[in-house]
Amino acid sequence: MHDLTRGALTSIGINVETNTTRAFALEISPTATIFYLLTLKLCYSTYLITSILKNLFVSFRELQEPIFNRHDAVSQPLNFYFTSSVAKPFLACNREKPHITAVFLGHLDHGKSTTADQLIYQYGRVSGNPIAEYGSMLSLSSDLLCAGARPHDNHSPQEAGPSYKYGWVIEKLRAERKRGITIDISLCTFETPKFVVTVIDAPGHRDYIKNTITGASQADCAILVTSATNGEFEAGVDQGGQSRQHLVLAYTLGVRQLIVAVNKMDTPRYTDDCLNEIVKETSDFIKKIGYNPKAVAFVPISGLYGDNLVEESQNMPWFKGWTSETKYGVLKGKTLLDAIDALVTPSHRNATNKPLGLPIRDVKEVPDIGTVLVGHWNYYACMELTTAPTNITAEVVSIERNDEELHAGHAGEHVSVHIIEVEEEILPGYVAGDPNNDPPASVASFSAQVIILSHSGEISPGYTATVDCLTAHIPCRLSRILHKKDRRTGRPTEQSPDSIKVGDCAIVEMVSTKPMCVEPYSKNPCLGRFIIRK
Repeated sequence: MHDLTRGALTSIGINVETNTTRAFALEISPTATIFYLLTLKLCYSTYLITSILKNLFVSFRELQEPIFNRHDAVSQPLNFYFTSSVAKPFLACNREKPHITAVFLGHLDHGKSTTADQLIYQYGRVSGNPIAEYGSMLSLSSDLLCAGARPHDNHSPQEAGPSYKYGWVIEKLRAERKRGITIDISLCTFETPKFVVTVIDAPGHRDYIKNTITGASQADCAILVTSATNGEFEAGVDQGGQSRQHLVLAYTLGVRQLIVAVNKMDTPRYTDDCLNEIVKETSDFIKKIGYNPKAVAFVPISGLYGDNLVEESQNMPWFKGWTSETKYGVLKGKTLLDAIDALVTPSHRNATNKPLGLPIRDVKEVPDIGTVLVGHWNYYACMELTTAPTNITAEVVSIERNDEELHAGHAGEHVSVHIIEVEEEILPGYVAGDPNNDPPASVASFSAQVIILSHSGEISPGYTATVDCLTAHIPCRLSRILHKKDRRTGRPTEQSPDSIKVGDCAIVEMVSTKPMCVEPYSKNPCLGRFIIRK
């Protein structure tokens, strides 16, 4: 039995900090094969010529007037915005710069993906040219697509709306493209003057809250994207709104640094009255969650047109900049990029003497390569790994980040680890560690301190729900309530109560339906807190 020190219960359950080339074939005749290949070659040549002429045309127009920060942007043809010249080349990340992870949170359709991808597109890394790809898909005729120019993109991007062209940058799942929403978390990395930043775009739809929890649990900072459009802001902050719920999750999971990006400022025509009202209402509800509004940078932006993302917008001359009062002093800036560079590197990133922690987010079997583990280093890296809860030991062949091979993974980096193939199956949700330095271990039960923030009715022994701890999602049962305690003094107030309810703080025992990996909060905060959701 693992003992705990402290924990919490969230609005959707309990947060506990514990101690304890698509392949296809055509069957056709030789003559038809030659005809098909000639047709395909002609179509592909036409596609290349069209793309070259389009890029030349867009680049020529780009010399005459800026693409972003324009009032009349909505009236421009959609294809006008597709150009590869905006994106700066991404150089190999500076290993000496600290790494931070920022998760984009917020209500559905408030513009998280558009904002994140526009920021990366303007300042950071874009693999290939997905914006031009999106534009080409809009302009290419259907017969060219049928001829085989892009057989894997047989659905129409028009379905998702104009703002989705930037969400196209890192949204790769077909279901996401078809529905125009983010389902899984998406990651991309870019470099600022101060940091190497990994962006996590978390889903805003309540159906995919599990993936949002996975993203928030790996973050150092939350960027709340809220909409300035009439009616949309209210939907996000009302009871049950995802903006409110996402911030409760982030705070419960230990994310203490927050930036608020007030998006869609182009919709109310860049008015300051709208911003002031949103800042006031947002400050009220984030204060109730636990954040200090005076330490939060509120940045008015337009994710679609790039206002105030990287450069100061000419559409909001009234905006004199954001101010953040922190324990390190008063920080000021004008753009979202400024706010990101004002963040502080988490102190645990410098703890090179702590045991390795690699929560496994994904496991890929790559042909001719082998097994690749995808995850996020909590501390340092080693060349041999042991996984929990299955106790599988494997030799590390290589470590990569953004297609760059590393000698070792640094704390805070999102990496792919190629291991020598093992007989046993390694699954997402496992935790890898150093077999020679306090390796991770599995537990069948543990005790935890919980604080119930929101729940309908009382919770009694036998209550079963899903525990989300980093990348693991495992059903657990509340076996016993040891005692209630005062949230301010920590002193026990009632021994062995029959139930607990909203507002209560209690020490409880939890039993997992299958082995899972948790650690004492004092030893490993990342594995010492989790959320339970029904």
